[in-house]
Amino acid sequence: MKVAIVILNWNGRVLLEKFIPTLLKFSSAEADIYVADNNSTDDSIPFLESNFPEIKIIRNKINGGFAKGYNDALKHINADIYALVNSDIEVTKGWLEPIIDQFKNNLNTVVIQPKLLDYKNKSKFEYAGAAGGFVDFMGYPYCRGRIFMSLETDENQYDNTCDIFWATGACFFIRSKVYHEMNGFDEEYFAHQEEIDLCWRIQNEGFNIQYVGSSTVFHIGGATLRETNPRKTFLNFRNSLYTISKNVPKRFLFFVVLLRLLLDGIAGIKFVIELRPIHTWAIIKAHFSFYNHLPGMLRKRRKISFKKTNYYSCSSIVWQHFILGRDKFTAIR
Repeated sequence: MKVAIVILNWNGRVLLEKFIPTLLKFSSAEADIYVADNNSTDDSIPFLESNFPEIKIIRNKINGGFAKGYNDALKHINADIYALVNSDIEVTKGWLEPIIDQFKNNLNTVVIQPKLLDYKNKSKFEYAGAAGGFVDFMGYPYCRGRIFMSLETDENQYDNTCDIFWATGACFFIRSKVYHEMNGFDEEYFAHQEEIDLCWRIQNEGFNIQYVGSSTVFHIGGATLRETNPRKTFLNFRNSLYTISKNVPKRFLFFVVLLRLLLDGIAGIKFVIELRPIHTWAIIKAHFSFYNHLPGMLRKRRKISFKKTNYYSCSSIVWQHFILGRDKFTAIR
């Protein structure tokens, strides 16, 4: 089984210098390693060419974000499995073997993620994907080990292998054949939550997505856009609406979209109360962008098979967490 590790880079020379040596040490025997560069303006490429000539470099013509960046680069890579790895990921010894074995032994499994821990606090799960993702009835994502901003301590409670609903884009393994059959990530997302959309589309086609807890990586998180950046607020709110409009089954669609729009309004009021009106404005812009792109999202929806309609794992993670005070995955009902 041929594996290609692909790191998407944009002006990330500092991160490459920090994490490439460990990646090479623990991965080069099992996989080819690529850096897909999104038209960086720093010295990322000269640095790689001078210090890591064994790494293959793909030069994208523009910075099209996470989605287009990977879509453009992966057209040029021949492999059975793509391992899409953020530039701020530290891998560990033996991280690849259990994931490769799982692909070999489970032909209907097409996406896998490892355990994701916080690089800055290695006893904690990391926000981006923790121990595998799920969604509630309204499409809100949450993880084993992470409910909104509440992060669990890693006490080996999620060291198993199990089915999940979505895998984090921070460290995302996918069969190349399925990636291309699904036309990759939706490029209209630019960045944030495109992996949830792709996983949801894959689930709708009847394939499995799994978490393998015997493989561990550490993630810095927020290396591209910080939580305080209104651009991130815009992308998260808009792209979440994209995802539910494309993937929620027809019988629930109108109700779910309406509820999400109302809850987004409440979030906007909360930002005002917190004296962060710039994020309220980001939500307003996200809604206008969603309305503008809704016809296109509905056209994409018509291409989905909807073989799996039981998408949600709980009715409302917002109610469970903020009203009932449940902050661990095992407490969610």
